Amino acid sequence: MAYEFDVDDIAFLTSERGSDALADAAALPLTDSSLLKDIPALRRKHAPHEAALVETVRARRRAAGKLDDPDTLLLSDTALQQSTPSAVAVRRAADIAVRHPGAVVHDVTCSIGAEMVALSASDGVSGVIGSDLDPVRLAMAAHNLRDRRGVQLLRADALAPCSRADVVIADPARRTARGRTFRLDELDPPLLELLSVYAGRPMVVKCSPGLDYQMLRDRFGVEAAVQVTSLDGGVREACLWTEADDLPARRATVLRTGTDSVVHADELSSDDPDDIDDPGVDDWIVDPDGAVVRAGLVRHYARRHGLRQLDPQIAYLTGDAVPAGARGFAIVDQVGVTERVLRTALAAHDCGSLEILVRGLDIDPDRLRRRLKLKGSSPMTLILTRIGRNATAFLCRPGVRG
Repeated sequence: MAYEFDVDDIAFLTSERGSDALADAAALPLTDSSLLKDIPALRRKHAPHEAALVETVRARRRAAGKLDDPDTLLLSDTALQQSTPSAVAVRRAADIAVRHPGAVVHDVTCSIGAEMVALSASDGVSGVIGSDLDPVRLAMAAHNLRDRRGVQLLRADALAPCSRADVVIADPARRTARGRTFRLDELDPPLLELLSVYAGRPMVVKCSPGLDYQMLRDRFGVEAAVQVTSLDGGVREACLWTEADDLPARRATVLRTGTDSVVHADELSSDDPDDIDDPGVDDWIVDPDGAVVRAGLVRHYARRHGLRQLDPQIAYLTGDAVPAGARGFAIVDQVGVTERVLRTALAAHDCGSLEILVRGLDIDPDRLRRRLKLKGSSPMTLILTRIGRNATAFLCRPGVRG
């Protein structure tokens, strides 16, 4: 269970003595297997703050690759899990600056201030306000935002507006005592209440990638543009933009970190054309980025890259080449999906290791892999899907990035 900081811990960690103590802790392994030895060493020098030191250093290590300059931040494991990756926050800050140049932006669920770091670094944002009910998170944010220009922190309830900022950002917590939740009324603060409180003001609300945004429109009348964002192949969030008549109804923002460590962005929207050729099977199967699928823009993506669908209801695409950044599979064979047929086909291709991808069928990949009893030496990918009402299997060479 994660350690719960208190304000005394933060006061210690931000002191000169705390800085030295963090350096001592960072020099230790602090792995699961070494903690029994490492903690007594820290306790002898830095009691009663040894647990806070361990939690901070371990959280900083886990934050590498997610947050910029993690070794300068105060954070906990829980706060890290809830925080927006820096690359995503930077992209959002740029979007806000374009749509609302010179805006003052208020993050009403600021937590440790990860989103505010990106906003305060944007030339197009004139001021940043952060508020939260948790005094410990606010103290962490104050440290993480030290020396940042135009930043103000307040202790306030997100459901009690306390500023006249031009744009409001919120990230309702998606965890309860029972774990992660997808119920709108169990978010903290509840999503519909949050949208109601700030009705009429431009708002950006970060939500779970699995948000049923169509249900929000149809059942609750929520009028908001939806932006689904992925980073390096993983879908991170579905973001609601209110008071955004100038935006497409749906956007997919695909962020990828290049070999130069620069984050490159590609965006697709529901305003793009989506007329494509009739379904069929070509040389390659292409699996679109998850943001494209979640945003319902598979046909738009296919049109942009000269692809077509295997089936109108399935998110796999097919074509003669793999688009840059996409994952593709060269088709070797197409067979039935019974275990006997699959076992025979895989043996004929000397398959010894197998990645199994399933879409549109109720098949457990792990159970199927065990039952196939592979004995060959070649790696392959098996794609199980349906075309029309017929289940079908594609044996492919291992996936490659275009």
